[in-house]
Amino acid sequence: MQAEVVVFATGNRSRFDDAIGPLLLERLAPWLTAEGRTDAFELIEDYQLQIEHALDLQDRRLALFIDAGRGTGAPLEFYAIGPAETPVEPSTHQLSPQRVLEIYRQIALAEPPPSFVLCVRGERFDIGEGLSAAAEAHVEAAWRQLTLLCREPDAALWRAVAGARRD
Repeated sequence: MQAEVVVFATGNRSRFDDAIGPLLLERLAPWLTAEGRTDAFELIEDYQLQIEHALDLQDRRLALFIDAGRGTGAPLEFYAIGPAETPVEPSTHQLSPQRVLEIYRQIALAEPPPSFVLCVRGERFDIGEGLSAAAEAHVEAAWRQLTLLCREPDAALWRAVAGARRD
């Protein structure tokens, strides 16, 4: 049986704050187990989004994309997204979440599931391990947001949270 919610986390663990997405996903897995919710969620970690990730949207009720962002409002931004407005070139190697949704629309000939981005502010993205002090604080705020979302995986509630939160 396919999980209702797919959670993508992108980032490179060897580039300081770029590890935010994978670190949150790593923390989420045992939390979902403890909450008895592992069947409802599929967790996917990758360095970057690719065309093939569109296939992971098939038969989902919700999609969440987690990543670190430069210039993102501190500590995080959470918002709903839709498919990109322009067609995607098939040779693209790195895609935005909106492009992944557009690819899904093209291959499935259907609308993608309601989709959201949890973008956590990062400060350092050069080569090196460990989060910056600021990113550690942002991750804690993101963790609270993430557990709230995962307790209630409902598109209407997530839209309300996205509309209300302006951190």
